[in-house]
Amino acid sequence: MVGSPRRQRGRLIDSDTSLRVALLCYRGNPRCGGQGVYARHLSRALVAAGHEVTVFAGQPYPELDAGVSFEAVPSLDLYRREDAFRTPRLREIASFIDLVELGTMWSGGFGEPRTFSHRAQREIEPRRDDFDIIHDNHGLGRGLLKLIERGWPVVASVHHPVSIDRAVDLAHAENLRRSFVIKRWYGFAEMQHRVARRIQRLITVSQFAKRDVIDEIGADPQRVAVVPLGVDGTLWCPRPSVARVPGRIMTTSSADVPLKGLAFLLEALAKLRTELDEAHLVVVGQPRPDGPATAAIERFGLSGAVEFVGGDSDDRLVERYAEASVAAVPSLYEGFSLPAVEAMACGVPLVTTTGGALPEVVGKSGEAAISVAPADPGSLAAALRELLSDPAQARRLGEAGRARALRRFTWERVASETIDQYRTVLATAPC
Repeated sequence: MVGSPRRQRGRLIDSDTSLRVALLCYRGNPRCGGQGVYARHLSRALVAAGHEVTVFAGQPYPELDAGVSFEAVPSLDLYRREDAFRTPRLREIASFIDLVELGTMWSGGFGEPRTFSHRAQREIEPRRDDFDIIHDNHGLGRGLLKLIERGWPVVASVHHPVSIDRAVDLAHAENLRRSFVIKRWYGFAEMQHRVARRIQRLITVSQFAKRDVIDEIGADPQRVAVVPLGVDGTLWCPRPSVARVPGRIMTTSSADVPLKGLAFLLEALAKLRTELDEAHLVVVGQPRPDGPATAAIERFGLSGAVEFVGGDSDDRLVERYAEASVAAVPSLYEGFSLPAVEAMACGVPLVTTTGGALPEVVGKSGEAAISVAPADPGSLAAALRELLSDPAQARRLGEAGRARALRRFTWERVASETIDQYRTVLATAPC
C-alpha cells in the first residue's frame, strides 16, 4: 500500500486520491467472450467508488454505464458476426497497422490483440496529464511495451493464459491440417507471454489461474495478484414469479470451443433422456453449422432437444435462468467462470466439473453445487438426474449458491481489490 504521497505526472497520489484510469479492452462484446462484461461492471464499480474511468475499446463496442467515459479505437472489424473474415474495401486501409491486421487474418492468424495495442498506444500517449494508470484487459499487445518504456504505470488482467485454450484445441484436432490452423490462429500467444512478463502488475481471477499464469507465461510470482470476478446480485437474482420448466438444463458456452466441454454435456443429455424424456438443453451461444456441437447433436439423436439462443439482454438471461430447472458448467478448464457465479446468484441449482478454478468458485461438491470430473458424460448425467429428480436438494443448492455468490463475488469487492493493485503499482512508479 502507499505510504507517503507520491507525485505522479504532476499531481500527488496518496491512499485517498481519486484515480484516473484508462481501461483497455480490445473486444468489447457485451454478450459473449467476457471482456465486455468485465469492462462494463469493473468500470461502473470503480466510478461508484469515486474514481474516473475511460474505456478504450475496439469493435464490438461495450455497453457502459453512466459516468464512464468511452473512446472508440476502431479496428477493421474483420470478425463481425454478420460478415466474419470479411475482406475490407481498399479505402478502409488507412495505415500500416491496418495492413498488419488484414495480413494476419489472410495468413490464418488473429491479430486484434497486437493491432489494438498499437492503436490504443497512439491514442493514449499524448494524454499524459489525463490518466494515472493504464489497465489492460487481457490484450497484452506490443503497444503496451512502448507505454511502459515511456514511464506509464500499467496493470493487466490475465483471466487465464490463452496457451491453455491452444493446448486443448490441439488435443481435439482431427488431423495435421487442423493442428496447423490452430497453431497459426493462436500465434499471438507468445506475444502475450512476452508482454505479460514486462508488465508491472498482473491481475488474475483465481489461485488456480495464478499458478497457470506463473507456469505458462513465466511471470514473476511477486507481480501476480488474485482478484476474483463479481456479479450484480440485484440483477442476477431469483425470479419467483417465473415458473421453472420441467427438465430444462441451461448452459452458457462458446459452442464450438472444446475447452467449454459442450460435447460432453450433449452426450450426458443423450444418456439422461433414456430415463427422463422431458430433459432438454438451452445453450446460450451459437454453433457453426459444420461445427462439433452440430455434429454431436446429430450423432446423439438430440434434434429437438437442444435450443441455441443468443443476443439476449441481461434481463432476459436472468429470466432464462429462472426458467431452468438446473444449470450446468461442463468445462474442461475455467480460469474462473462468471456463468457459474451468475447461475448461483440467480438461485439455480448448479452442476459443474472440477476443471480449473471451478472448485474455488462453487466450493466443495454438495455445498453450493454438485461437481464431477471433467470429460465424464456418465457422471455429468448422474448429477443432472439427481437434481432433476430431487426438488428439495435442488432448492437447497440453489439457496446455498446464491448466498455464496453474494458473500464472495461482488463487483464492489472487485473494484476495491483492483484499486489496491493500482496503488501498489503507483507506490513504486517513478516520481
